[in-house]
Amino acid sequence: MTLRVEMHRTRLLTAVMTICACALLACSPSPAGKEIPVHNYVEFEAALDSLGFSMEAWHAGIREVPRAYVIDIPARWGEIGAKEVTVNRKKRIFYRALLPLILHAQEILAEDRYRVTVLFEKIAAGQELTAEEQTWLAELAHRYKVVDQPHTEFTAELVQELLRRVDIVPASLALAQAAYESGYGTSRFAGLGNALYGQWAWGEGLKPDGQREEHGDHRIAAFETPLRSTLSYMHNLNTHQAYAPFRELRARMRVEREDLDGYELAATLEKYSERGQEYVNTLRGIMRVNQLVQADAAYLRDMEPIHLVPAAWRDLGD
Repeated sequence: MTLRVEMHRTRLLTAVMTICACALLACSPSPAGKEIPVHNYVEFEAALDSLGFSMEAWHAGIREVPRAYVIDIPARWGEIGAKEVTVNRKKRIFYRALLPLILHAQEILAEDRYRVTVLFEKIAAGQELTAEEQTWLAELAHRYKVVDQPHTEFTAELVQELLRRVDIVPASLALAQAAYESGYGTSRFAGLGNALYGQWAWGEGLKPDGQREEHGDHRIAAFETPLRSTLSYMHNLNTHQAYAPFRELRARMRVEREDLDGYELAATLEKYSERGQEYVNTLRGIMRVNQLVQADAAYLRDMEPIHLVPAAWRDLGD
């Protein structure tokens, strides 16, 4: 099987996984909190600075990040980011906007992983699960493609496989992929549908310009918010058969070391793109040049969430 055919097959399967993930994300938690309107990128950066998420603090080694969540990528950002903002500033804005969302998505996954760990220990000790625990575990195992049917008698081995899937994606890797796939949030797909990771959908979503006939009616999956896009991306890496090497290496890291290594994990994602190894090299280059490994030490501040709402983005001279 050629790389192009293999990649097309991977994209097809990813589209199916994305549709399933989108259905799941309709029920995903959306943290309550106050809203702050921002009218342009200067106001956006000022809002983050006022919350202590400044470049000065970051360079000083402060890795505490406020729960300041961007709820939409303005369509105007594509034009502004491409024409009016320097490359370095564009990168800075994008990484600061996305990191809190990635950390929140990690929290959601970590909560499920902790509960699975508790149930795994209970099963391994020969204890019976309650009906509620059985139902929750069965639904989660079905969602993560561990079992075909949601009603399953769980063994320690089955739950251990679930633990290989219900886990986080390092922030450094998620930032690099989002930066590449969305052009630092300036792509048409990002502006129209919060599409940050180039995930495919089938028959629904945003139609690419110059769509290739051999790929059929493939679309780019659109999302209500950047958070849902991020959650769907992580679900894709955690479930799709093409990314089994990613999950295997991540599981070994869990056993052998305390922290996950996004740079090393990037080597397992050659099937994410038709570019194969060149894609991996590009991701690693983005991570290295922008020192994204620093983001893996970041954590969210204990505070009420704040939603940064793009309010009819305008030019700075208006």
